[in-house]
Amino acid sequence: MRAGWIIQTLFLAAIALVGSHQAWATDMGAGSDAEREAVTGFDRSKGSNDRISVNILSYAPAHPIRALFADNGKVIAETSSPLGSTFYNVTIKGDALALKYLPGYRKRPPPRQANMLPDGIVSQGTVDIAEAWLIGPTKRYGHGVLGDGIEASGLSARLRDGRILSYQLSNASVFEDRSVRLADLDDDGRDELIVVRSYLDAGAALTVFGHKPGVEALRVVAETEPIGLPYRWLNPAAIADFDGDGRVEIALVVTPHIGGILKMYELRGRRLVEEWSRDGFSNHAMGSRIQAMAAVVDWGKGPVLYLPDAHRHGIRQVYFAEDGYRVQALPGHEQPIITALMAADLDGDGFDEVVYGLGNGELRALHRR
Repeated sequence: MRAGWIIQTLFLAAIALVGSHQAWATDMGAGSDAEREAVTGFDRSKGSNDRISVNILSYAPAHPIRALFADNGKVIAETSSPLGSTFYNVTIKGDALALKYLPGYRKRPPPRQANMLPDGIVSQGTVDIAEAWLIGPTKRYGHGVLGDGIEASGLSARLRDGRILSYQLSNASVFEDRSVRLADLDDDGRDELIVVRSYLDAGAALTVFGHKPGVEALRVVAETEPIGLPYRWLNPAAIADFDGDGRVEIALVVTPHIGGILKMYELRGRRLVEEWSRDGFSNHAMGSRIQAMAAVVDWGKGPVLYLPDAHRHGIRQVYFAEDGYRVQALPGHEQPIITALMAADLDGDGFDEVVYGLGNGELRALHRR
């Protein structure tokens, strides 16, 4: 029995501090010449991320971390104890990770909408769409990649003016997802809706929906080719202008449970164009409802994507330098990553850190050096 069990029982309200160590990432290269040529327009005024170093902070709490989530801009850690769940605010004090006990904290019930997917999430927009959600629960696919055999057969979006627009799938596919991602992909001042669509006979594709002024329905704007086999899935990772060309990319992992491939897509007109890919990634555990195992930070030289390696026993960072996309591996760990990766400013220095939990209950954070 670890001494921490007794310590936490006596001092639940205390802030627990831990040490850190600095780690250089292992450079995995920029890829082939063809891959470099696929991405153009890098803004060299941002400088080059030739080598990125981070401080890796760690903390082993008395009771294991079981989940991380955001609440009012803060990262909350939920731990599992003999008395039930306890909650802590995750911060960084000096060069150490800290957990501050939150007595009496209660999780807020998530917002719900009529006919919504049982485990669905209502997404909040920042442009012309106020919120979007998945509707029409169905069992016609039965893959269960997100923990059960219930998927969505449609999606709805509420515009800022109060109108609700919807899209209904045929019986040939489902939305194998929990949330609709909202982003203006083509800089037209309107949100696009990004969601995973799985065909019963061909597996998953990424689909982008949009709407036109005066049209009372959502429409398909673009879609990737399905993977090609049923029960093959993909999981979106992040949306950002990774290559600095002024156009937003969608990062996703194809087959994250069986040799995951990270791909970058850009919306060009009515097509999703693949700009770059690299294998050796995962951002999901089979059967888990946690899809957010990826995070993006900008430490002054453009967006950096952090997500697990193929076995979730280490973190890789992906960024764009003058010669193309680069991948670097951080030092690994014996336990797999089991929580979401959360990006938040934990120390108040104006830059986000990345925090996540391991299978042994340990907490890790990546801190700008």
